[in-house]
Amino acid sequence: MGAYIPFIVTGLIVGSIYGLSAMGLVLTYKTSGLFNVGHGAVCAAAAFVFYELRQEHGVPWPIAAFITVAIFGAATGLVLERLAGALSGVTTTYKIVATVGLLVAVRSLVILIWGSEQLTFDPFLPQGQAFKVSNVSVSWDNVIDMGLGIAAAVGLALLFRRSRLGVAMRGVVDNPALLDMAGTAPAKVRRTAWIIGSMFAAISGVLFASVTGQLDVNVLSLLVVQAFGAAAIGRFQSIPMAFVGGLFVGLVQKLISKEFAGEGVLRGIDLNVPFIILFIAMLVTPKGRLQEIGRKVKDRARTDGPFSARTRTVGYAALLGGALMVPHLVGTRLSLYSTGLTAVVLFLSLGLLVRTSGQISLCHVGFAAIGAAGFGHMLANGVPWGPALLLGGVFAVPVGAFIAIPAIRLSGLFLGLATLGFGILLAQYAYGQSWMFGFGRLDTRRPEFAGLDDDTRYYYFLLTIALAAVAVVALVERSRLGRLLRGLADSPTALTSLGTNLNMIRVMVFCLSAFLAGISGAMYASLFGSVNQDSFNYLQSLVVLAVLAISGRGTVTSAVVGSLLLYVVPGYIDNPDQFSLLQVGFGLAAILAAVLSQGQLAGLIGRIAAAGRQRTLSPWRDRLDPVHQSPPHLLTTTGVHR
Repeated sequence: MGAYIPFIVTGLIVGSIYGLSAMGLVLTYKTSGLFNVGHGAVCAAAAFVFYELRQEHGVPWPIAAFITVAIFGAATGLVLERLAGALSGVTTTYKIVATVGLLVAVRSLVILIWGSEQLTFDPFLPQGQAFKVSNVSVSWDNVIDMGLGIAAAVGLALLFRRSRLGVAMRGVVDNPALLDMAGTAPAKVRRTAWIIGSMFAAISGVLFASVTGQLDVNVLSLLVVQAFGAAAIGRFQSIPMAFVGGLFVGLVQKLISKEFAGEGVLRGIDLNVPFIILFIAMLVTPKGRLQEIGRKVKDRARTDGPFSARTRTVGYAALLGGALMVPHLVGTRLSLYSTGLTAVVLFLSLGLLVRTSGQISLCHVGFAAIGAAGFGHMLANGVPWGPALLLGGVFAVPVGAFIAIPAIRLSGLFLGLATLGFGILLAQYAYGQSWMFGFGRLDTRRPEFAGLDDDTRYYYFLLTIALAAVAVVALVERSRLGRLLRGLADSPTALTSLGTNLNMIRVMVFCLSAFLAGISGAMYASLFGSVNQDSFNYLQSLVVLAVLAISGRGTVTSAVVGSLLLYVVPGYIDNPDQFSLLQVGFGLAAILAAVLSQGQLAGLIGRIAAAGRQRTLSPWRDRLDPVHQSPPHLLTTTGVHR
């Protein structure tokens, strides 16, 4: 037992920080209905602010902590409360898009200011021994970390059960009008909750950096997924259980590291315990216990757009003509456009899933990684290039079917969380296995026929594959399956009443989307001769979703625009700071697209135009039509002057 004590102590300490972050996350979700995927980015930003004040400018740590938590945390909470209010009238999918945009923007802003290199975070709490447990020394900073977590859990539990503010927080989402009638302003309640939640995020980010002794924006952004696992144990509702869930996640994580640290196939599995717990919780929690908070908003109906069929045909022809001319215009940057063609297929697959069927995926780059790995291994085993490419897509299909299992039970927010957890698990554990990329590189190659080793010819070959993918998606959208997918997005209850098997439709769309994403990954892998686990960063799944949101509502046009924005435009930027600034722009644009997703901008423009026409026409109409100038008592029932 003595061998386990150090791991138990460490697990409880780290788990208390997970619990702190999870409590802030659950608090803001319970009071606003917005589940903040960007919560981890707030944790990371707070840790960097504390580092800047204390280690770069020599501010004493109590003052730095006060500025970070009480000022930066509170100010962040006020901004996020305004964002939550703006998103209250949009669909769950766009709420996820907006918070993903927040994560992308804040993470890129941190990189822009402090760089992407890992920084050393010096401990600031007392390091002396407080007591011993079976000869294991427990320091004062460990005691403080645990004490803060327990005090916060008890304090929030009492706040919700004993105080007027706590009662108001419980009722602000379900019936804000009734709360307002009772004399409590709903906006004030939500604002208070977001301030507290953001302060918890700031505390947990600083403490986590102190425990690990390092500042890494990607690691700190992942703290939110540890918090997701803890919140899932509390079913995203119970704040005390979220803290208990954090302790459980930290404890299991450290105990598994003790047992399997030296096992080859299980090496690194301990780092993925929070994601495994999150994914399992999504699968085993009774469906009735996973109810989204807040009112349900239906997405606005898709229209054919302002252009006629003839105009669209001319536009597509011009787009194709431009694609054919690319090799003759871009010179040495042709590889950027070849990469963009592989991304077109990826965006098509995600658009079919998100836009057409109304499902959500935060692990789509993981499907592409599976396709790339399968393609490389097939080539290594002597399979010809063409069949290897198709098999790369086929290998992603069972994984798509596996992801469809939570899609059968879940929708919206909880499906997004399940796919995010699976995507991170795939990246942090499976990528390093020999049956995927391993810790080296996986060799690939281009076709060895028709002179396709030439860059220009290979560009046209990839263009042909991309056009075939466009044709497949267009045929699906115009087929009976496409109508069923749109019905699934619009009204699954209506489809059920007509006897349609919704589970089969969900499985089919996930499998088809995974197949196309796998083909995209195989195409990408063939471009450069080799790939490794860094070629398919799990965070790229979030960026792809954010860029898709700002690329238009058409499946084909958004695929082309998205690939240009994400893979071609950055290739023309040589300055790393400008690249980070572009990523910030992607995140902010995704937030704006989500806020305006229900046609608010078009409605505002229409009202302004109508008001302008009224002001312009009214004086002339009054002069030309004296009937409008006559008092009502001078008019007969026929509208003619007496």
